[in-house]
Amino acid sequence: MSPARSLRIGLTGGLASGKSTVAGWLRDAGFLVVDADRVVAELYQPGGAGAAAVRELFGPEALNEDGGVSHAKVAERVFADPDARRALERAVHPLVRRRFAEIATQNEGITVLEATLLVEAGYAPEFDLIVTVECDGETRLRRAMARGLSEEAARARLLAQGDGEQRRRAAHRRIDNCDDLDHLRRQVDDLIVELRRLAAG
Repeated sequence: MSPARSLRIGLTGGLASGKSTVAGWLRDAGFLVVDADRVVAELYQPGGAGAAAVRELFGPEALNEDGGVSHAKVAERVFADPDARRALERAVHPLVRRRFAEIATQNEGITVLEATLLVEAGYAPEFDLIVTVECDGETRLRRAMARGLSEEAARARLLAQGDGEQRRRAAHRRIDNCDDLDHLRRQVDDLIVELRRLAAG
């Protein structure tokens, strides 16, 4: 039997689209799933490359006393200032890409990167397959508010993420999550079968 191919899968979708639920099921299926937000959190630790980038962009006041990034201060800054947000993305995205590449290179099977701005950040060419989880904006707004975000904060995040058209154009597979969990699960089960078939060559 020939060895399985190493595959890099991009998993994306907007706020409250359900991509984290999909990521969890892919992880349960035995795939290595890397959460871009957790990579950023690692980079933002004291002494991390992300913390150094934030300090250079926004000054020492954007850091906590221990030298790690203050998520609250940075979030307040970037959601109010699109230019600041873009500058932060330009600084941090390459660091995330480098860290994911290190992880994927060490994995012989399927490695999935879960990232909201995967396509918009220019990651797309680095993946064998891109999957997007989609639902309409109003449904996602309600879900985000049910999680505890205020309507103002949820709308600001949706606006910051754009209309998703670039993401949908780049995706090889689209998963619809406007129905119930059973509907979502069936689509993910089909995706798992497809990914295993691709990896088998």
